[in-house]
Amino acid sequence: MSGQDWLDKDFYAVLGVSKDADAQEIKKAYRSKARKYHPDRHPDDPKAEEMFKEIGEAYSVLNDPEQRQQYDAIRAMGSGGARFSAGQGGPGGAGFEDIFSSMFGGGQPGPGPAPGGAGGPDIDDLLKMFGGQAGGFGGGGGFGGGPAGFSPNRAPAKGADTSARTRISFRDAAMGTELKLSVDGRTVTTRIPAGVHDGQKIRLRGKGRPGPGGAPAGDLLLTLDVEEHPVWSADGTNLRITVPVAFDEAVLGTTVSVPLLDGGTVSVKIPPGTPSGRTLRVRGKGLVTKKSTGDLHVTVQVAVPTHVEGDARKAVEDLRSALAEEDPRAGLAEAAAR
Repeated sequence: MSGQDWLDKDFYAVLGVSKDADAQEIKKAYRSKARKYHPDRHPDDPKAEEMFKEIGEAYSVLNDPEQRQQYDAIRAMGSGGARFSAGQGGPGGAGFEDIFSSMFGGGQPGPGPAPGGAGGPDIDDLLKMFGGQAGGFGGGGGFGGGPAGFSPNRAPAKGADTSARTRISFRDAAMGTELKLSVDGRTVTTRIPAGVHDGQKIRLRGKGRPGPGGAPAGDLLLTLDVEEHPVWSADGTNLRITVPVAFDEAVLGTTVSVPLLDGGTVSVKIPPGTPSGRTLRVRGKGLVTKKSTGDLHVTVQVAVPTHVEGDARKAVEDLRSALAEEDPRAGLAEAAAR
C-alpha cells in the first residue's frame, strides 16, 4: 500500500473506532466487522468482498504500532498538521512548501503546482527523499533517521507490508501444505506449517511489496480460513473423532479399529459397559507440530438399531426383563429440582 493510499483512506473510519482507540478496541472492532462482511456470508457480493478487504488492510496497519505511528504522521501531514507557513513569518523566510518547491521546481520558488497537487511530486516521492518508504518516515529526531536532517547513507527502507486471506482444507491445516497465492498480481509460494487453526494469521517475511531501489520486500500477513471436516476436528494439537459402536459392543466390550489422519489405523479398546458419549484418549496420535505432538480423543457413540425382529427382538425383551429393577433415570427428578 502506497503513502498516497494512506492519505486517501481513513482506516479508523473503516473499523469504526476513534483515533485514540487502544489495541484491544481495534481488535474487537476488526473481528466484528470481518465477521459481518465475510465472503461466506455474502457470496457473489462484490461490495461486501471489497469492504472485507478494506477491513483487513485497515487492521494490518492499525494493529502494528510502528505502522500505525507512520500512518498517523502521514495523515497529519496530508491534512495540514505538519505544514509550516511559507514565505513570511518563519525562520529564514521559507516554509515547508517553499523547501519542496525549490527541490522539485529547479531552484527558485514561484508560480506552479503545490507539492502533492496536480502536476506536483507524489507524496511517496517526497517520503523517499527522506529515506522513508511508501507509508512511513524514518526514525530519529529528523527525517530519514538522522538526528537533525537528512541521512544520505541510510539504507533504503523495506517495502510495505500487505495482507491476504485464503481458505485451506482441514487436512492441509492439520498436516501442513504448500500454497501458491496471487497477491497484488504476483504469485507467492509459501509453506503452511502443520497444526494451524481457523482464523490464524501468519507473517510471511519478505513476501510483501518489493522495496524501493532494491531494498528488502515487506511482509505478507496471511489469514487462514480452515474448512470444517465431516469426521475430524482439532483442539490445539489434539485430534477428535466420534466412532459408532454396536449396543452389544458397548455392553460387553470390544476392540475397534479407528482411522488416523495420515491414512493409518489404531486399535482402541472399548471397556465393557461404556456409555454413549464417553471419550477415550490415545496418546501421541494427534497432530504433530515442531513444538509438540497431540493426542487422539475418541468419543464413543452407541448405535441403536432401528429395526429389531425375530430372535434379536426376543433377546432384547429378555434383557429388559432381566434388568427390570435397574432404572437409568434414578435420581434425575431430584437432581433437576435442586
